[in-house]
Amino acid sequence: MVFNSLIFLVFFSVVYLICWVPLKNTTKGQNIFLLLASYFFYGYADWRMLPLLIVATLIFYFLGKGIATAKSEKQSYWLTALGVVLGVSTLLYFKYFNFFIESFGALLETCGQHTNLHTFNIIMPLGISFFTFRLLSYVIDIYRGKVEPINDIVAFGTYVAFFPCLLSGPIDRPTFINQLKTVRTIEYNNTIEGCGQFLWGLFKKVVIADNLATSIDQVWNNIDGATGSTLAIAAILYSFQMYTDFSGYSDMAIGVSRLLGFTIAKNFNHPFFALNMADYWRRWHMSLTSWLTDYVFMPLNIRFRDWGKFGMILAIIINMIVVGMWHGANWTFAVFGLYHGLLFVPLILSGAFFKKSKIHTNRLGLPVIADFGRMVLTFMLVTIGLTIFRAGNISQAWSYFCGMSDRTLFSIPDLDGKVELYTAFVSIILMLIIEWFNRDKSLLLSYIKNIQRPIVLALLYSFTLFIILLLRGGSADFVYFQF
Repeated sequence: MVFNSLIFLVFFSVVYLICWVPLKNTTKGQNIFLLLASYFFYGYADWRMLPLLIVATLIFYFLGKGIATAKSEKQSYWLTALGVVLGVSTLLYFKYFNFFIESFGALLETCGQHTNLHTFNIIMPLGISFFTFRLLSYVIDIYRGKVEPINDIVAFGTYVAFFPCLLSGPIDRPTFINQLKTVRTIEYNNTIEGCGQFLWGLFKKVVIADNLATSIDQVWNNIDGATGSTLAIAAILYSFQMYTDFSGYSDMAIGVSRLLGFTIAKNFNHPFFALNMADYWRRWHMSLTSWLTDYVFMPLNIRFRDWGKFGMILAIIINMIVVGMWHGANWTFAVFGLYHGLLFVPLILSGAFFKKSKIHTNRLGLPVIADFGRMVLTFMLVTIGLTIFRAGNISQAWSYFCGMSDRTLFSIPDLDGKVELYTAFVSIILMLIIEWFNRDKSLLLSYIKNIQRPIVLALLYSFTLFIILLLRGGSADFVYFQF
């Protein structure tokens, strides 16, 4: 059940009406219903893993209470450590166990040892990386004294399984639970902002990402037969596909949540306007970046602080490898993380890492030439990394780069699906223009708020939806569902 499907529209319509009609004045009732709706949503995606979600929620709920009521600091520490071990072990088993077996077997084969190691038929639960990080941050923040344990198990379960964020984030922190303690009421601004944000995300997903998907997949399925220019253009277009697919989902999740009276974490802040890689990671998948900064990078940086800049470099490289491996069990993700970690080295050595980037504009409101050049350079570095990310294995990534480096790089690219590509290209330009002139605002919402006549908004949204349906590409799954 995905946000851009008819069945989700039916599902959400039922949830919305029940929350705002019979349950509009009861916090407990709203929370119980949202929890049941979230479990139904997850069970519809894969009912086999629903028990895991429920059991994990119960274990971490009682761990949180135990950490807060522990009789000693040592007991509190070990309960927190138990929670971390359980959370990390769950990820290691479901996402990486077979990967470790295959890698170990390959290593033995390389050393001349014949093995009979077999992988297991392990089903990876959808959204496990997202809800596990919510559980981990809950127990860690209780131990650190940042939050108090909640006694309402329904509210806690709703925080963990909240359906707009369950499958692909954003990764909200435990402070989200505060929104579950008070009754939500339907508000005009929440309604118009939620609809606007959802439509913007839907536009990015089905008009840009889905129109790009088929052509890009065809190139990746025939790397050896594609010219260098075709591979280069496909790599650039994949950067836009990845962004519009993932940020499109995040925008729709924000919109759905706003319609239900919630504010969730912002996940993207116009990453294509980043001036360097540090700036890029402050703008891209922000909920994951900030999570790993707080729970991985900062502890490592403190541990390595006696080593000066070298210690910080080591901490950031480890952190970025974790970022890469968080996406899945493939050496391409590890290399992707290492690549980005190494790109931080010159920023740390020069001191640019510690400075917040600021875009300078000319009289026309456009970036000055120097900053525009930095944006283009950052984008190209990101594109190289995403090519590694997209590859099925290291060998395929190498073949792709080799294919781009031959003399056909300057030939005319040959991409299938011309109409879809033209639609996506025009839409990308429109998106970048809108994002640029709204880069310091909540996207689109600053204009929508000024429209106080519901009939005008209804016509505007109806026309927008008509254009989206008219220009939509082929149906493709959200990229981040696999993580």
